[in-house]
Amino acid sequence: MQTAPAPPLRRSRRGPRAASVALLLATVGLTLTLLHHSLTGWAPTTGAEAPPPAEVDGLVTSADGLLPDGVTVADDTLPGIARLDPELLAALRAAAADAAEDGVVLQVNSGWRSAEYQEQLLAEAVATYGSRAEAERWVATAGTSPHVSGDAVDIGPTDAAYWLGRHGADHGLCQVYGNEPWHFELRPEAVDDGCPPSFADPTEDPRMRG
Repeated sequence: MQTAPAPPLRRSRRGPRAASVALLLATVGLTLTLLHHSLTGWAPTTGAEAPPPAEVDGLVTSADGLLPDGVTVADDTLPGIARLDPELLAALRAAAADAAEDGVVLQVNSGWRSAEYQEQLLAEAVATYGSRAEAERWVATAGTSPHVSGDAVDIGPTDAAYWLGRHGADHGLCQVYGNEPWHFELRPEAVDDGCPPSFADPTEDPRMRG
């Protein structure tokens, strides 16, 4: 929000004292405005939209794997897609081509994540669920998460995750956790043998105990 310029000071019949008071008030107003802008992260723009809060605060950016809405596996310009395991990405693209024939678009809500991003998600989950134990039913640590190693994707929207749940085994893509039907990982043996039974949640996964 731009601040309107202070009106020009006019000569007052009351003499220099009134002019000094007006100047003081204008200075205080400008100082308060600048202080408000510094606290809220405001910065002047040149007509472009201000970046989203995640980019402004520097905590999580696209460099950490943050993905905008509507990203597909065809987009390899974003680290969240480009840093996925190459075999996983190839399987996802093959599945996406098949899904498109059924009128379904596979979008990636989350792919590769930096360790910092993963730890932030875990901290947010602890705040949401009230305990570390409950949070770990949904979010792994940076040291155990397959997202950090580039071996997992979260697929959306719901119809896309449902489609991949039914047809993903044809490409070696399996739902790993019963409470996260959007979470898929590569299991090459599933092409011949089908996907293995899923864990109820990550706390049952032996990999999460490392």
